[in-house]
Amino acid sequence: MGMMQDGCDTSNSRSPAGCARGQTRRRPPALTSFRPTASWDRLRGRAELLRRVRAFFDGRRFLEVETPIVSSDTVVDRHLDPFSVVGHREDGRALWLQTSPEFGMKRLLAAGAEAIYQVARVFRQGERGPLHNPEFTMVEWYRSGHGMDEGIALLSDLAEELLGRGPAGRMSYREAFERHVGLDPHTADVRDLAAAVDRLDVVAPASLGEDDRDGWLDLLLAERVQPHLGVDRPVVVYDYPPSQAALARVRDDDPPVAERFELFASGIELANGYHELLDPAVLRERNARNNALRRADGKRPLPEESRLLAAMEAGLPDATGVALGFDRLVMLALGASCVDEVMAFPFDRA
Repeated sequence: MGMMQDGCDTSNSRSPAGCARGQTRRRPPALTSFRPTASWDRLRGRAELLRRVRAFFDGRRFLEVETPIVSSDTVVDRHLDPFSVVGHREDGRALWLQTSPEFGMKRLLAAGAEAIYQVARVFRQGERGPLHNPEFTMVEWYRSGHGMDEGIALLSDLAEELLGRGPAGRMSYREAFERHVGLDPHTADVRDLAAAVDRLDVVAPASLGEDDRDGWLDLLLAERVQPHLGVDRPVVVYDYPPSQAALARVRDDDPPVAERFELFASGIELANGYHELLDPAVLRERNARNNALRRADGKRPLPEESRLLAAMEAGLPDATGVALGFDRLVMLALGASCVDEVMAFPFDRA
């Protein structure tokens, strides 16, 4: 981890665990709190990586687009909590800062776009730590006519271009669990998963429900699988359980799997991709299920109807989409230890 330099300072940044503290000589908060937490060298490196992202997509004839940051639509997910905006639309609907540009970009696909990308500022409540900032930069792209294999190949090419660690390997979700946990995640029941947690000396949080199968899978993934992923070179994990499909389609294998894939490097998740769901009826079912889970968790339900559903009813083309956390990628590319070191003003200094 590098020291802060070129006049930048993190001595009063309240950085999360694992972040660099920068200069050891402390200054009064009034004199330092206005300063960026990233060095000028890293801000220049970030700008260069952003230039290379645009060159990568422009060279493949993708169109750069912009979609609303504030919208009455929002992704309905059990774990994603959007910021609500003070005020509302004239029709009385609440407004939300977007957790992803997904809805707007898919509307463009339904309107005829073939290959589009966006560099977007996105927002998620409650996400703060060495790898999280509530406001962050996401690079998201879609290409009609692409299936999961083509989507993984394009993601691998981008990772190789930006990280220089070679092409990404591929590993199924099942293979990752069999290798590092010793069970099949598609057939194991909650008792099997809980036994694996105990056997591997993982501490389960008190909030984890006994019947929350996805919660047990996520715990094992985070604690015993993910640290091994992408250590030598990046790896794409694919074919997730159907219960974790989000907005991906489910393939009718035995057992069924979600055509979802994620990129990992140095044990860090960098990108999440889907062979996109096309059926609006299925999305409505998932929205209702996620809101039921949110209510059970004591969270506010989110609006289930959206212009995305209208676009899907009009006809969303077969497509693959990927969202990449740009700040995390910059962190790895520049040898930083947390995202605070590669952004000018993280949440604590916003």
